[in-house]
Amino acid sequence: MAKDYELATKGVRAGQARTEFHEHSEALFLTSSFVFDNAAQAAARFTGGEPGMVYSRFTNPTVSMLQDRLAALEGAESCIATASGMSAILTAAMVHLKSGDHVVCSNAVFGATIQLFSGILARFGIETSYVSPTRVEEWEKALKKNTRLFFVETPSNPLTEISDIGALARVARKAGALLAVDNVFCTPALQRPLELGADLVIHSATKYLDGQGRVIAGAVAGPKRLVAEPMIPFLRTAGPSISPFNAWVILKGLETLALRMQAQSAAALELARWLESHQQVKRVFYPGLPSHPQHELAKRQQRGFGSVLSFEVKGARAAAWRVIDAARLMSVTANLGDVKTTIIHPASTTHGRISQQARDAAGITEGLIRIAVGLEAVGDLKDDLRRGLEAQ
Repeated sequence: MAKDYELATKGVRAGQARTEFHEHSEALFLTSSFVFDNAAQAAARFTGGEPGMVYSRFTNPTVSMLQDRLAALEGAESCIATASGMSAILTAAMVHLKSGDHVVCSNAVFGATIQLFSGILARFGIETSYVSPTRVEEWEKALKKNTRLFFVETPSNPLTEISDIGALARVARKAGALLAVDNVFCTPALQRPLELGADLVIHSATKYLDGQGRVIAGAVAGPKRLVAEPMIPFLRTAGPSISPFNAWVILKGLETLALRMQAQSAAALELARWLESHQQVKRVFYPGLPSHPQHELAKRQQRGFGSVLSFEVKGARAAAWRVIDAARLMSVTANLGDVKTTIIHPASTTHGRISQQARDAAGITEGLIRIAVGLEAVGDLKDDLRRGLEAQ
């Protein structure tokens, strides 16, 4: 955009490219291919000698609008959209890593992320070491001569631990490694990792960027030399591409992103305070609470505390399942980022495929429950939880 508008304005206006029909809403281009004026233009487009659309696997107007809008929101030079959040992580890894490289990753990331690094990339000769998301000294100790990537999710899933992005960026830069930050919980509405020193920002756009649980999508944002230049050829060849329809849905979601994140963060804080005072709750994990170990860091690094919280109930798995099963309003699903509040038991679902040792290291106990607060009335959410908590 010509002017550096505020984030809410960028969410509504950035990246729009109107056709000759001057449509007000972004156009949805449901086409696999594009027609050329002549053979010479076709040849020029295929070789990259002339800019323009070629094939929707790697060039599509609707997808381009999404990429431009999200880049504007993240303060990035470029952005590529992918089929899912996991394909965004895979794309970043495949582009910037090779056999023999080493990754340092937070031990408090989404379970599928651990499976990707340890179960898939390891088969191709890429080694990963896992460390605490909050102890910078562990990242320094884990460094090797072949370390090429730091990967962190902040706030973490599900304990909402806050990593010091600036400190990790300094360690990574000194070691010649890239720092990739999964920004799914905060989105650019609450946190902009590139401004704090990160090299790459990863998104599962399935979550808050869409905001209503409708489609699967992912994205990577950052400098052109790290994103567009190396990743578009990868998209063209490997094909982890987003569909134009999904891109269009997320474009619509970005229009309300700032409002939703503000409202859901406020609701989560109110619910977290209520849970912290409940006698059946052992502990609440939410960055907006003064009791959170990284509360002050979250205040400095983020513009809000997000809508995800977790809490540990007395009575381990049996008690946690009773609370979840008693819910009548909250949706029992592992997805998050929806306007509908969701509730899940991480130890048996999102983190159920990783080892017990890995769960212990990440603090995923049997009594832990994760809630992603939506836009329902907070009083109704309290009543929904009270039913199960008081049945303990």
